[in-house]
Amino acid sequence: MKQYEFSDHTEENYERMVQTVKAFLDGESNLIANLANTSAIINEYVNDINWVGFYLMDKDELVLGPFQGKPACIRIPVGKGVCGTTVEKKETIVVTDVHQFPGHIACDAASRSEIVIPMMKNGEVVGVLDIDSPKLNRFTALEQHYLEAVVKVIEKHLFNLIKSRS
Repeated sequence: MKQYEFSDHTEENYERMVQTVKAFLDGESNLIANLANTSAIINEYVNDINWVGFYLMDKDELVLGPFQGKPACIRIPVGKGVCGTTVEKKETIVVTDVHQFPGHIACDAASRSEIVIPMMKNGEVVGVLDIDSPKLNRFTALEQHYLEAVVKVIEKHLFNLIKSRS
């Protein structure tokens, strides 16, 4: 059960989420702490999800970073699954039914839909925000807009840290 009770699927709720992420990142420079708190914040504000977290680029593959949910795949090659395809295409991918996505990597059999948003620096993907839901067609344009806004906050605050880790 979520610690906070927010009305789901509202702009007001998602705007609070973005502001909360900004407040937590302000003044904190540790990459892992910031991504851990961001995944926890998203988990509190977005209902009907069963996994939220980050994968960071390490050479030519994604490596698991901070997350909330069941244990996950540790390494994902570029071009494989939704996360790897997001890196390859350099754009957000929303999958309404993961079982219809060619090459979907199933870390949790309960997941039915997914959104993956690239984190960019100088035109290159440095990581992704990955969110799964046990509901089909869970992620709307509203969630995409605000989750992309969260990624913009992360990009603004953490670019130098992400670069120094690669």
